[in-house]
Amino acid sequence: MEIATTAAELHNFLADAGTVAFVPTMGNLHQGHLQLMRIAREHGDTVVASVFVNRLQFGPNEDFDRYPRTFEADCEGLRREGVDVLFVPQEQEMYPTPQVYRVTPPPLAEELEGASRPGFFHGVCTVVLKLFSLVQPDVAVFGKKDRQQLKIVRGMVQQFNMPIRIIPAETVRADDGLALASRNSYLSPEERLEAPRLYRTLSWVADEILGGRHDYANLEAAARADLSRHGWKVDYIAIRHGLALRIPHPEGYDHPNLLIVLGAAMLGSTRLIDNVDVVQGASED
Repeated sequence: MEIATTAAELHNFLADAGTVAFVPTMGNLHQGHLQLMRIAREHGDTVVASVFVNRLQFGPNEDFDRYPRTFEADCEGLRREGVDVLFVPQEQEMYPTPQVYRVTPPPLAEELEGASRPGFFHGVCTVVLKLFSLVQPDVAVFGKKDRQQLKIVRGMVQQFNMPIRIIPAETVRADDGLALASRNSYLSPEERLEAPRLYRTLSWVADEILGGRHDYANLEAAARADLSRHGWKVDYIAIRHGLALRIPHPEGYDHPNLLIVLGAAMLGSTRLIDNVDVVQGASED
């Protein structure tokens, strides 16, 4: 595996790369990330991963400084998966001058994650656009755990006419259902035992919809209340139409195949997010 720290090194390694499949990450890689690498291998001659903790997508009171950095372990995992090129830029390489040009994402970016984390998707879209410009991939793989991010990045690619195919990857879970995430390492042993409740709660909402309920506001409120009773601080539980993450019709006219249940909540000092399709694997991305 070649390791590039500058744009010049990256371009040199990719001079005769053929079809490039790209997976951007912030490091602290787990099996969910490594699954993205395996999917990328199916779609490209050359697999490129990046590790860059992007300051622009962290709020002033968020965990940029304590975000786990595990470079040696990350390299070991990427080598095992046969990744060809790892791009590890320093901040000076990505932002040599203050980033006064920013991508303005659509109104969806102000909802859900964007409502809880103002400016988050401006930072995500800006760094992804810069990485796409540097790597120039044919394919990029994004996990469905960050469902809103997947939708927004795909829309950005379409609207800027980028010749990049976005491949969605199913969420990888622990045996008890917890979605794998870098921030899971913040959980105490007791919190780790409690953490799968978020997935179970979202799944309960999905099952209720599948059973014929369409009193969506009541379902969302019941889910929030259950999490709160068990010590969670809930940011949102939301039932959305899968294609554009719009609010579904209150009379239940949207087919369950098209609905997604999303949630984000704090457990102790750790913020967890997750989502489930009402009908598993049915929603388009």
